[in-house]
Amino acid sequence: MQMLYQMDVAGVDAERAIELFWANMATAPEGQGFANDLVRGYGAAHEAIDDRIRAVSKHWRLERMSRVDRNIIRLGAYELLHVPEVPSRVTLNESVELAKRFGNEESAAFVNGVLDRIAADLTKD
Repeated sequence: MQMLYQMDVAGVDAERAIELFWANMATAPEGQGFANDLVRGYGAAHEAIDDRIRAVSKHWRLERMSRVDRNIIRLGAYELLHVPEVPSRVTLNESVELAKRFGNEESAAFVNGVLDRIAADLTKD
C-alpha cells in the first residue's frame, strides 16, 4: 500500500516506488517478492483497475477519495482481479486491516464496501 501511495503522490512508476520503498522504508524483506509483484501488476493494469473502482463507487469519485483509502482499494482490487490464488475473503480482511491501521475511522467500512462490490461482481462474471 505504501508503494502505491508513493506512486500516487510522487508520480513515480512501479519500479521506482519499489526501489525507494525497499531502500528507505522497509524493515524486513519478508514478502518482498509478493509485494513487488502486486505493485508491478497494479502499475501495468492501473487504468483498468481504476475504471473498475469507478464503476462500483458511483457516488465517490476516485479523485475525491482519501489517498490512503484509494490506494488500499487499488491494491485490494488488483489482488481480487488478478491474483486468484489469494481467496477474496483474505484480500478483503487484509484490506480492512490496512484501512484500520492507516486510514481514518470510516476507512475500514468504506474500503470493505467498495472491495466487496468488486468481489461480488466477480462471482457474477
